[in-house]
This record gives sequence, structure tokens and C-alpha cells, in this order.
Amino acid sequence: MQGIDQNDLHRTMTSHPELLCPLVTPFTDETVDTDALGRLVESLAATGIDGFVPCGTSGEVASLTPEERRRVIETTVENSSHGQTVIAGAAATAVRSAVERIESAAAAGADAALLPSPYYHAPNSPAGLKQFFAAVADDAALPIYLYDIPSCTGQQIPTEVTEALSSHPNIVGLKDSSGDYEHFSAVLRATPDDFDVYQGFDTQFVQSVQIGATGGICGLTNATPETFLDVATAIVEGNYERAARLQQTAITPIFDVGLEEGFAPVLKTAAVASGRLSSQHVRPPLIETSTEGVALIEDVLST
Repeated sequence: MQGIDQNDLHRTMTSHPELLCPLVTPFTDETVDTDALGRLVESLAATGIDGFVPCGTSGEVASLTPEERRRVIETTVENSSHGQTVIAGAAATAVRSAVERIESAAAAGADAALLPSPYYHAPNSPAGLKQFFAAVADDAALPIYLYDIPSCTGQQIPTEVTEALSSHPNIVGLKDSSGDYEHFSAVLRATPDDFDVYQGFDTQFVQSVQIGATGGICGLTNATPETFLDVATAIVEGNYERAARLQQTAITPIFDVGLEEGFAPVLKTAAVASGRLSSQHVRPPLIETSTEGVALIEDVLST
């Protein structure tokens, strides 16, 4: 694909790019709809995707109570009937809180935890960020994937911090939702081959896998996992033109609506349009997708 720097090819491209779904959390008016979540997980598991990430940004984790987080993770584990990996979100601003959330995720059956930077109080030095992650990892009950999402945390995880933490025995990878492709490439160059690096920007999945990404944790797999599996197959077959075309026509238009209106509402709209959910309900401060957004999403999915 044009735009790929051959100097970035320090890893051998995986024969099967991994695909994990950062699950939305279905709601009734007042509660988590675990029945709808179970059906969603079962439907997605049957397509052959590799894993699930409950209680992340797409899952409106900031709007869940501790009890709801536990039930969401348990429901995901119970309905992952094809041996999928479950990486549970564990966002927290305090080391002890993060450790406790990871303990809860482990008790619910998760395989690993996804840990973003502490939000609200940004560290006054990259060294502080490194200390936060290392302190959590030292006591964590599960392996940890770092989560780089500066749009929500207010800070990017510096490449040198990820590089240093990649040698920690309990930090096994990273999800990069920064949207900064040059940063993503730098992380790949700086970390060892056995350190998993997942692309979290759906529209950069193809080019990221080409330069050695483990795979993608892609929000639109909530609605159209088959599209991403088709893209992955095209990459494996060396048909990069088809992979790029699918990404441009079937993924990018909906992802762009998510950038404008918020990913949790847009992913729920897409899941409803594809028949995997029956409700678009989100919790405040989020609101449902606009009429124009719904129409665009339905048009893309219908074609």
C-alpha cells in the first residue's frame, strides 16, 4: 500500500491478523441489558473473531457502576463460546483502584486487563506515567495491555515509556487508539516482537497490519465483523488493493461518523442496523446518533 515506510517492517506480518471487539454495553432505560449483551457476544463469537474487550471506551465504562462492570465482564466470558480471549477494561486514576478493578475482572473470568493512562490528573513527567503503570502491573492479578487513548485521558503514552514497560513481565502489549500513525509505527519499532501491539483506529487497520501490528481492536466489529474478517483474509492473501478498498468503502464512512458524534452511540446504531442489537440507548452525557448519522450508517451497511 502506498504510504508504507519499508523501514517500519521490523516485524514479520502475522499470518492471521487478530481481531478483537471492544464491546458496546447494551442498556434498558435503567440497567445493563445482560440478555442483549449475551446475544451480541454469541453472535460475534460465531463469526470467528479472536476476542472481546468489555468495559472500554466503546462500552461506556465511565457510566458503569463497579457491580455493572463485573456483570458485563461475567456475561462476556460466559457467552464467549468459541474460546475467545477476554481483555477487560480497568480504567482508574489511582494505583490501588486499578489493582482492585483488575482483581474483580480476574474473578469474573477475564484473561487480561486493558489499562489506560490515569485521567484528570496528568503526570508532571513521563517518569510518573511509567511509575503508575509499573506499580499497577507489579500487583495485578492479570496480564496488562496498555491503552493509549489521548482523546479520553488528555495525554499520549510516550514511545519511550511503552518501550521501557515492554520489558515488565506482566505488561504484554498495547492498544493504540491515538490515531497517530507515525506514533504507532514508532511503538512497533521500539518494542520486542513478542509485545502485542493492536491498532484501535479502525481506519488504520490495513496499513498497521502491513507493518507488523498484531491486529486490531476495532469498534465496528460490533456491527460488521465479517467485513474485518474479509479485510484480514485479503491481507493474508496479499490482496492489499481489495483490503484497502473494503476499509475505504465499508469502514471509513461509519468510523468518520463516530469521530463526529461519539463512538459508543455510533457503534450501537451500526449494531442495530446490522441486526445485532435492538436498542441504541446510551447513558448521559452521551446522546443517540443524529438522524443524518443514522441514515449514513444504514446506507453504508445496506450496500
